[in-house]
Amino acid sequence: MHKRFQGSRLKRGYRLGAVAALVTSLAALSPVTAGSATSIPTSSPCGHKTTTTYGHKTTTTYSHKTTTTYSHVVWILLENQGYSVVGSLQAPYLNSLANVCGLATQDYAASHPSLPNYIALTSGSTQGIVDDAEPSQHVLNGPSIFSQLGTNWTGLVESMPSPCDQVTSGEYAARHNPAVYYSSLGASCQQNDVPLTFPLNLSKKFTYIVPNVCNDMHSCPVTTGDQWLRKTVPTIIASPQYQSGSLVLFITFDENDLDSSNQVPTIVIAPSVPRGLRVGRKFTHYSLLGTTESLLHLSLLGSARSASLMIKPFHL
Repeated sequence: MHKRFQGSRLKRGYRLGAVAALVTSLAALSPVTAGSATSIPTSSPCGHKTTTTYGHKTTTTYSHKTTTTYSHVVWILLENQGYSVVGSLQAPYLNSLANVCGLATQDYAASHPSLPNYIALTSGSTQGIVDDAEPSQHVLNGPSIFSQLGTNWTGLVESMPSPCDQVTSGEYAARHNPAVYYSSLGASCQQNDVPLTFPLNLSKKFTYIVPNVCNDMHSCPVTTGDQWLRKTVPTIIASPQYQSGSLVLFITFDENDLDSSNQVPTIVIAPSVPRGLRVGRKFTHYSLLGTTESLLHLSLLGSARSASLMIKPFHL
């Protein structure tokens, strides 16, 4: 009796050990995925990095968010560099963003010099402006993306002495700050067009960020502007709005002073943008305005109505 009991216990122990070994083997063969629930890394803001372990083999893949609802749009507006900045050794950070996010390879500014482009970007027309004169010389009463949004916008303008400052001074250029030209904004300009400070407040539906004339690559080397981007862009990616998947960032240039094509690079950064995407469709500054207005459920202004939008090509 004792021997039978002992034998039964040994057989049962053997069976339990076999089951445990089988479970362990299956666990080793089952893929284990990490990264999908973690925060979006600042070094890889487009697509989602997923690490999968199958047995003893680990692979890393990048998938992009397919369902999107963007309620915050941010622009960074740089100066004068043409498409040749793509691949330039002077702009390693800018090019790293182009490599891990989306790049419009056929985007064109509206005019020369700077001011008509900023007005086109925000109103759908150059409004007949052909110079860089101060706001006192170009008083605009028509609609703009700012008037469309009421108070739900922010201009963050580096080195601007005071809110809605209409006079160029030091490293602040009024011609790079379009909101100050729209007289119809009234008190809204004073409240929402403010000097750039950190940490960034990106709570409004639309934010445009204007570096000073050194950091925007206008009056200082491209490397200086690239270093400014390296400091600024990660704070946008780390923001609650980007991390929640509700913010898209566009980085573009006002114009191309280097050749007659007026071609500029535009980088599109959002969780839904496939990693390394290149889009060769022709876009213009009116495309960026129309895309922003469409994402924010606004009517399209002026030439934005007929411009190609970036929403589908960039998976926004």
